[in-house]
Amino acid sequence: MTDRTDRIKALRREPPAFRRVIVDRITDLGPHLRRITFVGDDLDGLAIDEPAASVRLLVPSTGGAEPVMPQWNGNEFLLPDGRRPLIRTFTPRYLRAGPVELDLDIVLHGEEGVSGWAMGVRPGDSAAVSGPGRGYAVDPDADPLVLLGDESAVPAIAQLLEVVPARTTVVAHIEVARHAARIELPGHPNASVTWHDRPEGDPPGATLLSALAAEPLGEGSRVWAAGEAAGVQRIRKHLAERGIERSRTTVRGYWKVGRAGPG
Repeated sequence: MTDRTDRIKALRREPPAFRRVIVDRITDLGPHLRRITFVGDDLDGLAIDEPAASVRLLVPSTGGAEPVMPQWNGNEFLLPDGRRPLIRTFTPRYLRAGPVELDLDIVLHGEEGVSGWAMGVRPGDSAAVSGPGRGYAVDPDADPLVLLGDESAVPAIAQLLEVVPARTTVVAHIEVARHAARIELPGHPNASVTWHDRPEGDPPGATLLSALAAEPLGEGSRVWAAGEAAGVQRIRKHLAERGIERSRTTVRGYWKVGRAGPG
């Protein structure tokens, strides 16, 4: 088993190198969502060709003002002292040219990890980004396109609403742990957006699964879902039980319950 694991680890492709960036502006989109705009010469050449893509954000994890650049060991990024750096993955909400600016929307959910950094960040602070990761190729013939996500997926859903063809029927369901986490989304002429407050005690993704179960999914339907890992896995299982081919679905785990801090 150990030899097989070592072979799998050796096959992991090294992610793009980190680019140093500086915090330029901070904009609160709501009480629980903060947009941080980054600038820096290292952003030159960064290209994001598809919506709902990803970048890794590296922030200082040692109390210093500058993030320590980690090294790829063939399986993961590690700091020179062997510890895991403070890295999280986010949707690059906007990438603007001349000079290059990158917007990341970060959910504020506590004082630990990247959320804690985002709560206390100031213009001029340093960080680093790596990417992009894979995005989503919108099928122009989707009918309808069903979008499912929680707070962590709101930036990606907003981006998809901006690029999906106007003729496409879009059905979006968004689950939030707090009612105040709802924000205004980009308009789409053929979209319906339903917000769901997750009842206290329910597992993440429960209201999304119920909403999906009530949606008719014909041959032309496509489903994009993202959020808590176990929650979206239940969505994946439900789609399989309904006979929806995996080629018509994109299901991504953005976070895990109980996982906080470095990683």
